Amino acid sequence: MNLYDQNNTLSAHHIKADQQADAKVPDGLWQKCPKCGTAIITKHLDQYNTCPHCHFGFRIGARQRLAWLVDDFTETDQDLLSQDPLNFPDYQQKLATCRQKTTLNDSVLTGTAQIGDQHFGLGIMDPYFIMGSLGTVTGEKITRLFERATQDRLPVILFTASGGARMQEGILSLMQMAKISTAIKEHSTAGLLYITVLTDPTTGGVTASFAMQGDIILAEPHSLVGFAGRRVIEQIMHRRIPKDLQDAETLLKNGFIDRIVERQEEKSALQWLLKYGG
Repeated sequence: MNLYDQNNTLSAHHIKADQQADAKVPDGLWQKCPKCGTAIITKHLDQYNTCPHCHFGFRIGARQRLAWLVDDFTETDQDLLSQDPLNFPDYQQKLATCRQKTTLNDSVLTGTAQIGDQHFGLGIMDPYFIMGSLGTVTGEKITRLFERATQDRLPVILFTASGGARMQEGILSLMQMAKISTAIKEHSTAGLLYITVLTDPTTGGVTASFAMQGDIILAEPHSLVGFAGRRVIEQIMHRRIPKDLQDAETLLKNGFIDRIVERQEEKSALQWLLKYGG
């Protein structure tokens, strides 16, 4: 019996497909790193959810990040809820689903935090809440974060993860860029430190405003950071762009960010910067 055909592959004649195979394989058993292509057994990932080969950080929720990032945290503005100013189809249902999935009221978690003896204001955007999009409540929470930090004379650390402005809220979403930027300016004028940590992905209006306004700008390895997407850029320029054009490493090389920090090092690096960077 010939088990292999002429192309040295298993002969279809000798393979009986199991029609129920998909049902027998658990969902999420394997993950493939989108950067280096390494296949990873999901249960082998540690609390940081990073690729063991290239250190790319898989997308994680805000509360999952919070668990290993700080020693203490007090949440603020958890009672703010987005409305539906444009009566956008199915928007309220999408909001309800995301609130249940992330246990957040909107796409950013804000509050006051502590690492060692360092106290600061903390914001963490969640890519699982409508792709971390910038809505009115997101903007209001970040603005209040900076206003409180200015009043209490605290530095601010903000983790960004966003697809940009939230289309379901139209122009009201875009207005948040200016509102947040004003609060950041007042915080800066008071002589206070602002650190941003860019995670995958940080794009659109978030990149065009508060993500790149930090006094110190860090990024996780291989994070996608940019304004427009690859397809839009290529359609406008009528040419192909390098695959790594929007990688954090390219931004570091060209002076847009200050340092790339792996997740395992973020807590200690931020503690040092809070102590000596201000």
